[in-house]
Amino acid sequence: MNTLLDTLWYFCYITVELVVLFIVITAIVEIILMYIPQEKISKKIEKAGFFGNVIAAGFGALTPFCACSTLPMTVGFLNAGVPFGATMSFLIASPLLNPIIIAMLGALVGIKAMLIYVAIAFLCAVFFGWGLQKVDAQKYVKNVRLKKQSCCSAGEKPIEAKKLPWSQKIAIALRAGWDTLRPIFWYLIIGVALGAVIYGYMPSDWVLKIAGPDNPFAVPVAAIIGVPLYIRAETAIPIGVALMGKGMGVGTVIALVIGGAGMAIPEMSMLASIFKKKLVAMIVAVIFLTAVISGYLFNILL
Repeated sequence: MNTLLDTLWYFCYITVELVVLFIVITAIVEIILMYIPQEKISKKIEKAGFFGNVIAAGFGALTPFCACSTLPMTVGFLNAGVPFGATMSFLIASPLLNPIIIAMLGALVGIKAMLIYVAIAFLCAVFFGWGLQKVDAQKYVKNVRLKKQSCCSAGEKPIEAKKLPWSQKIAIALRAGWDTLRPIFWYLIIGVALGAVIYGYMPSDWVLKIAGPDNPFAVPVAAIIGVPLYIRAETAIPIGVALMGKGMGVGTVIALVIGGAGMAIPEMSMLASIFKKKLVAMIVAVIFLTAVISGYLFNILL
């Protein structure tokens, strides 16, 4: 009976915490983006050289876009003449450094782990984007034009939104936060529910043996598993936190999150509509290396 009560308490507590966190963080980012027009970002990236990769990765980290919004923005950057390497840095950073993922890691895993994750993922996005340009991977981009459509609210605010009264800005931002949460709400609930069951009932010894920090193969296997399962980060993080409580290495959890968020099959299929197969394969390899590097570094540093 006590185990059941603990499981239910875990489920309710984490659900409320993540729903509030999701809406608040998304609302804050929505307000910030009211003051950062995409056109200005594009012009700054064009003129910044290698530093343009840093700006692009930072903009990707700031944007809580789903793939159906990130990809049109990627095409928009390419059509606007933004350097290919910087565009790739944006494309890599956008799913991995989503503000929601960062906030969830900070709340559930800890500030230190969150900061390490941000630093590693950001550096990988910057340097892998730069590397893709150095190997002339831009020749594998198809001749596509930007389609101005998206299933996400982010990036679709009126140009004059920043001139609205603050009460309206906050209302728009909170509504955007809720609209962004609704499509993934059940993914989050499923993740929390599975995490609660793991927290209450899964044997610690079994988890420690299979995916503990002493298993050198746990990290790359977790990175690969995240791909076909299409585990959204909002689902994977609550599950991962529960598994960490049972003995799973934090690096293994991070590899699972990166693999699921960055290499999910639906997103790769969408990339195939704008990139040739060789470039899609390169991006998959980049995300996989990011997941593995991050996983091993986490196991070393934490």
